Amino acid sequence: MIHRIYSDLGGFKELTFREGLNLVLADKSPGATDRQTRNGAGKSSFVELLHFLMGGNCHPDSIFRVPELIAASFGLDFDLGERRVAVERSGTSPSKIIVAGGATEYWPVAPKRERGSSRLTISNTNWKSVLAQLMFGLADDEDEDSTKFSPTFRSLFAYFARRQSAQGFTSAFQQSGKQLPWDQQVAVSYLLGLDWSIPQGWQVVREKEKGLEAIRKAGAQGVFGDLVGKAAELQTQLTLLEDRHRQAIERVNSFRVLPQYRDLEREASELTRRLNDLANENALDRQLLAELEKSIESETPPLLTDLNQLYQEAGVSLPGVALRRYDEVQRFHESVIANRRSYLQQEQQDTQRRIAEREREKGERDNRRAEILNLLKTHGALEQFTLLQNEVTRLGAEVEGLRQRLKTAEDLESGKTELDLERGRLLVRLRQDYHEQKDRIKAAVLAFGEISEALYESPGSLTISPESNGPKFDVNIHAAKSKGIGNMQIFCFDMMIARLCGERGIGPGFLVHDSHLFDGVDERQVAKALAIGADTARRIGWQYIVTMNSDAVPSEFDPTPYIIQPRLTDATETGGLFGVRFG
Repeated sequence: MIHRIYSDLGGFKELTFREGLNLVLADKSPGATDRQTRNGAGKSSFVELLHFLMGGNCHPDSIFRVPELIAASFGLDFDLGERRVAVERSGTSPSKIIVAGGATEYWPVAPKRERGSSRLTISNTNWKSVLAQLMFGLADDEDEDSTKFSPTFRSLFAYFARRQSAQGFTSAFQQSGKQLPWDQQVAVSYLLGLDWSIPQGWQVVREKEKGLEAIRKAGAQGVFGDLVGKAAELQTQLTLLEDRHRQAIERVNSFRVLPQYRDLEREASELTRRLNDLANENALDRQLLAELEKSIESETPPLLTDLNQLYQEAGVSLPGVALRRYDEVQRFHESVIANRRSYLQQEQQDTQRRIAEREREKGERDNRRAEILNLLKTHGALEQFTLLQNEVTRLGAEVEGLRQRLKTAEDLESGKTELDLERGRLLVRLRQDYHEQKDRIKAAVLAFGEISEALYESPGSLTISPESNGPKFDVNIHAAKSKGIGNMQIFCFDMMIARLCGERGIGPGFLVHDSHLFDGVDERQVAKALAIGADTARRIGWQYIVTMNSDAVPSEFDPTPYIIQPRLTDATETGGLFGVRFG
């Protein structure tokens, strides 16, 4: 329970509370101006201050950062974990909580002594962790995956101190206008004692579905269409590319570098050129040799009878010409024939010799070329080895990229099916949990019905049902279209939650309702609500704190035993909670 709320701000109205119902009233004096409205008395600011001291955010637009309040320190004296403690916080250092009194050795996170001072401090983050464990039994799990979408202290506490500024009176299950559906499912399940990890799992599924839908839309718009592709086609491409990569690795592993590779390559080229020249020269000489052999075979000396006939004809035709003697001519003819044959034979021999020499040179050079080519075949140049290594790296990158594309394609094609199956498993778990926790659900339904029946003639209904998108909660009171009756649905729900948490031994030990909850509510229902709140608080040993305008207190309800002092007023500039006007 809260014992007191205080501040070092001059003019601040320190409030002291007691068990059961506590009414924080704001009066309007006859001389109050239009500017001095009840809304300036600090009723809603009391709830804001409570949140501020319970680890709430202190944004730049927070009232605790305005010039009139930023230097002030505010304190809360209350019971935490069945022990009394006092903490303080200021807008100047909102990230630090000062422990002003009480035992802290049982805290899960110990405060530290401030350097150069005797006071103990704890960071606001650790303060919320302490509150989460001691007030709601939330384990401090360091595993980020398991804590994602899990209940938090701030989310749960807001059901026990709804704020008008956060649109906390919109729905019974929504303590803030910005509270997401998954957080409502998780928080309400936790407060009812149901398995909150099931709606947590549903939100994980929704997040995955959202991601798949984003990729699907991008693909439909052509952003990832060519990049992702179909899984079957990508699997084929990957198989072929992996084989190319494997072959490239084998080539690199078996590659032997030859330092003189380029010199030997040039020598082999020169040998090949020389072999070609020798082959061409031999071809020409073989052609010449054939012609020489043909000439030798065709060299036949003329017959002597032909020579005699020639001379006879010469004697007849050339009378008076002196002719050599026949035997001299015959000898000359024979010598010419012999010389020509000898010349042809010599040419034949020279040609054969040149061909033989070239064949010998060809053999030598061909053997050398074979040696070089064998080396070049089994070895390689350093730059070739570098190129092969680069090819292995390039193919490896392509393989990895294709694997990622394949995984994305498979996720897209199989993701929806898997998520549908997961939804089915979650629905089975939810139904099983509701069956196992039927006594708790029954207690919640009966408590809501009992509280609502005390307000109206017929009991309202609380419905808790397992749906395909997670747990569904609904409350209904006859004629709930009226704003006032809608607010009473919130009242019944909050009272039911306080009652169940009180029985389970969790929660802050108090429930705070701002005066906005009773806007538009019939005076008789307000009187009944206050009576129900007082009775419930007494039965479970809690506090029920209500801020109201004094003229809104119903005549059917006697507030005298429950009014706490001092009373707030908007009649003067200093009559409000903070004792100063701002904004």
